[in-house]
Amino acid sequence: MRSPRVAILGTGMIAAVHARSARTAGAEVLGVLGRNPQRSQQAADQLGVPRGYGSLQQVIDDTPDVVHICTPNDQHHPQALAVIRAGINVICEKPLAVTADQASELLEAAQRAGVVATVPFVYRFHPLIREIRSRIQSGSLGRVLTIHGSYLQDWMRDQESSSWRVDVASGGASRAFADIGSHWCDLVEFVTGEQLSAVAATTDIAYPTRPVPDGPSFSKAEGVEHEGETQQRMKVATEDIAVATFKTASGRLANVVVSQVASGRKNRLWFEVDGTLGSAVFDQENPEQAWFGTETGASIVVRDPSQGSPDQSRLAIVPAGHPQGYLDAFAAFVADTYAAVRGESPEGLPTFVDGTRSARIVDAVVASASAAAVSENNWKDIQ
Repeated sequence: MRSPRVAILGTGMIAAVHARSARTAGAEVLGVLGRNPQRSQQAADQLGVPRGYGSLQQVIDDTPDVVHICTPNDQHHPQALAVIRAGINVICEKPLAVTADQASELLEAAQRAGVVATVPFVYRFHPLIREIRSRIQSGSLGRVLTIHGSYLQDWMRDQESSSWRVDVASGGASRAFADIGSHWCDLVEFVTGEQLSAVAATTDIAYPTRPVPDGPSFSKAEGVEHEGETQQRMKVATEDIAVATFKTASGRLANVVVSQVASGRKNRLWFEVDGTLGSAVFDQENPEQAWFGTETGASIVVRDPSQGSPDQSRLAIVPAGHPQGYLDAFAAFVADTYAAVRGESPEGLPTFVDGTRSARIVDAVVASASAAAVSENNWKDIQ
């Protein structure tokens, strides 16, 4: 079969990750679309792809097999809708849209069009995530009692750090939770099989203002201060920190702390599942091992394709002791998306169903935090 032909929308860090993963998965990257033709060509040169597109219509006219959407959040809905209506398969970054209603519209459009539509909840593709999931499914941890953890970063710790994500118009009403808390929720639902059904949340903003965005995400603003002139600033209305307690459909409790201002934590997605027979822990910054505990002690399990569940072995592409990480997980997600385009049914592939569910969770967290801010009952059902 010929290699899939793909196009990339977006020119930032995550667009480069998509392009790299597409190539690893055997795709031909046709070109990239930026905010204008000049930026498109610049990004095409940087990524080593043939074409810098001048418009979304040019992308569609090129008839790629898959379009990767890696643009700011407010562009996901219109771009994905146009791609889907053209009958083209799509990978769209999360959040799938800035509201749950928009996400639902994309899901319905994808289902009507019969296209493959996936969302990069790529942490599902760490082999030891599949090992923990398999052990929970087999009953070796017993009945799930509690789920707790955190997702911590520090790239917004400095008051001078900024990003388009800070702006509600570009990023949506939620920042930290929509950006990284959504990953935590998707992962624990995927691993445990427990569905989050209600939430009580509160949020906080570390600094009332930040510089107007003038550079890439995960960096300080690139504005230069001149004598007698200061960097233009904007009011911050999106959260740096969120704490959320969930009830699951089976009545269990789950809790997560989300922060983008936790010094020294670069990308620490961490969770623990406690069951009646045992517990399991995963730390994304140390993805080559998982911790399992029982009442008689604890053990560390390392990734090893010769051991453990078949799903873990499928994703463990090199022998034990040869580290795998985030880029390998991302490439595995992209490869499984392309497999779905070929008509296969890869296990655990996150689709627009999961992206829409995530948007509903984010909306519920925002509504709950808003209620908490005015001292109202802030338990909100997740629709």
